[in-house]
Amino acid sequence: MESATPVIVAIDGPSGTGKSSTSKAVAAQLGLSYLDTGAQYRAITWWMVNNGIDTDDPAAIAAAAGKPEIVSGTDPQGPTITVDGVDVAGPIRTQEVTSKVSAVSAVPEVRARITELQRSIAASAANGIVVEGRDIGTTVLPDAHLKIFLTASPEARAARRSGELKGADVHSTREALIKRDTADSSRKTSPLAKADDAVEVDTTELTLAQVIECVVTLVEEKRAGK
Repeated sequence: MESATPVIVAIDGPSGTGKSSTSKAVAAQLGLSYLDTGAQYRAITWWMVNNGIDTDDPAAIAAAAGKPEIVSGTDPQGPTITVDGVDVAGPIRTQEVTSKVSAVSAVPEVRARITELQRSIAASAANGIVVEGRDIGTTVLPDAHLKIFLTASPEARAARRSGELKGADVHSTREALIKRDTADSSRKTSPLAKADDAVEVDTTELTLAQVIECVVTLVEEKRAGK
C-alpha cells in the first residue's frame, strides 16, 4: 500500500522495547523506507575504536566526527550499513561497541553530523519512512507526521535483550539497560525523551505482533486523516 503523501514516522524509546523489530515490520508492511539511527551511532563508534580514537576523550571524538563515511540502506527487508565502504552490520553489535556508544553519542559534534545525515535520508524517502531511535521526535524530525514512544518495564526489556544476546544474565542485562537509560536521558545534547505530541505505547504485556498491529493502525489512521 503506497501513499500519495509520504508519511514520516518517528519511533523512539529505550533499548529492549521492541523498536527495531516493530519499525522494520511496520515499514515493510506499509511500503515505507526504514532507518535504524542507533546503527549509525554504533557505526561511528566502531570507526573510532578501529582508528585508535580515545572514546573517553570528547575533544578527540569531536575532531574525528567528520571523517568516516557512513551509508545506511533503507530497505526494511534487508537494512544495510557501511563505513568507508565496509559492511559493519555485524561488527557494530559487539560488546565493545555497545559499551562505548553512549559516550561517543553524547559528543555534540557527533550528534550534529549524524542528525544531518538522518534528516537527508528522511527527506529523500519517496514514499515515506519509519525512523527509529532515541531523539527522532524531539530533535531529528520534530515535524514528523506521527511520533510514537515505546516503553516497557526494565524487567521485560532485560528479558528480551538477554534473549537476543543468547544466554546473557538477565540481572546484569537489566543493570546495563538502566545505566544506558541514565546516560542517554541525562546527556546535554538531544537526550532520550518523549516528545510532547508522541503517542506512548507500553509494550510490557504485548507480543511483538500486537505492537506491530498497534503501530500500523496508528500510521493508517494518520494517513487517512491527511
